[in-house]
Amino acid sequence: MIQLSEHFTYKKLLRFVIPSIVMMIFTSIYNIVDGFFVSNFAGKTALASINLILPIVMGLASFGFMIGTGGSAIVAKTFGEGKKEKANEYFSMLVYATIILGIILSIAGSLLVPHIAKALGAQGELLSNSILYARINFISLPAFMLQNVFQSFFVTAEKPKIGLCFILLSGFTNIILDIVLVAILGFGLTGAALATVCGEMLGGFAPLLYFARKNSSLLKLGKTKFYGRTLYYTCINGSSELMTNISSSIVNSLYNLQLMKFAGENGVAAYGFIMYVNFIFVAIYIGYSMGSAPIISYNYGAGNHNELKNMFKKSLTLVAIWGICLASLAQLLNAPLSKMFVGYDEALLNLTQQGFRIYALVFLLSGFDIFGSSFFTALNNGVVSAVISFLRTLVFQIGAVIILPAIFGLNGIWSAVVVAEALTLLVTITCLVRYRKRYHYA
Repeated sequence: MIQLSEHFTYKKLLRFVIPSIVMMIFTSIYNIVDGFFVSNFAGKTALASINLILPIVMGLASFGFMIGTGGSAIVAKTFGEGKKEKANEYFSMLVYATIILGIILSIAGSLLVPHIAKALGAQGELLSNSILYARINFISLPAFMLQNVFQSFFVTAEKPKIGLCFILLSGFTNIILDIVLVAILGFGLTGAALATVCGEMLGGFAPLLYFARKNSSLLKLGKTKFYGRTLYYTCINGSSELMTNISSSIVNSLYNLQLMKFAGENGVAAYGFIMYVNFIFVAIYIGYSMGSAPIISYNYGAGNHNELKNMFKKSLTLVAIWGICLASLAQLLNAPLSKMFVGYDEALLNLTQQGFRIYALVFLLSGFDIFGSSFFTALNNGVVSAVISFLRTLVFQIGAVIILPAIFGLNGIWSAVVVAEALTLLVTITCLVRYRKRYHYA
C-alpha cells in the first residue's frame, strides 16, 4: 500500500493516481452510455433532450465535488499534522452534510426543471423528454453527490483501488441496465434514466456502508459534531471545483442556446457528442488532480518542501505529455466515434465531425488549467483556485461563445473553448509564478 508520506517516483505516482483517473472516466461514462443507446435506439430528439438538460443535473451534483475536494484537502492536511481523530470527525461531518444537501437539491431541482427547460428553448417533445429525464435522475442525486465526495476521500484514506472497485461496479451496472432497458426492452429515455439512477445508487451508498463499518483505511464514518468553521473552509477551498462544474453547466446551456440559433436541434445533438468525448478525456486531468491532491496537501501540512517540488515538476510533465497524446487521439478517433453515435444521419454526422476537429485542440491546454486550479485547492488556497476556475469556466467562455460566433459563425462556437483555455493558461502561469516562494514548490 502506497502512503501519502512516501517519496513519489513517476511509477509510484502513476500507480497511486490511476484508480482516481479510472474512477473519473467511469463516472463520465454514465451519461455517455445513456447518450449512445438513446441516440441509436430512440433517435436524435431524445438525444438532444439529454444534452439539453444534462448540464443542469451535473451542475447540482457538482456540490459533491466541492465537498469532496475541499474537504479531502483539509482532512489530508489534518492527518499530516498528526491529528487522526479530528480528521475522522471532519470526514464524518462532511459526509452527513452531503446527504442533507443532496436531498434539498433533489427536491428543488425536480420543481424547477420545467421552467429551466423552457428557458433553454425546449418545446413539445423536446421539452417533455427533458423534464422526464431530469426528474428521474434527481431521484439519485444525493447518492451521486456522495459518489463524488467519496472519489476524493478514498484517495485520502489511501484506498484508491477500493474506490475504483465501487465505481466499476456502478459503471457496469449502468451499462448492463442500458442494454436491457433501452436496447432490448425498448424503454427509451426512461430506461436510460433508470439505468443511471441504479448505477449512482450503488456508487454512492455502497461506499457509505464501507466507511460506516470497521475497515483498514485511514477513515471511518462515526460520531461527530458540527464544525461550522471546517464546513465553511471546505466550501471555500472546494469552491473552485464547484465553480468549474456550475460554470460548465451555465456555459453548456449558453452553447446550446447559440447552437439552436445557428444549427437547430442538430447543433445541440452534435455538441452533446463532443461533450461525451470531452468528459472522458478531461476526466484524465481531473482524475489525476484529485488523485495527486491529497499527496500535495499532506506534504504541505507536514512542511515537506522537497516533496512539493517533486510533485509539482512531475505533474506538469505528465500533463504536457497527456495533452499531446489526447489532442492527437481526438483527431484520429473523430470519424469512427462520430459514426458510432450519429452515423444514422449524414447531415448531423458532417456537422459533428467539423465541430470536433476544431474543439479537439483544447486538450493541449485544458490539463494545465485544471491541475493549476486543483493545485491551489490542495494547498488550501481556495481563493486563487476559484479565480482560475471562475475565469476559465465562466468569464472567458461566456465572452468567447458570445463574441466569436458573431464573427466566425458556427466555427466560432466550436473554437470558443479553445480561446477560453488559452486565456486561462496565461492566468494560471501568472499565479504559479507569483506564489512559488510562498509555498516552496518551485
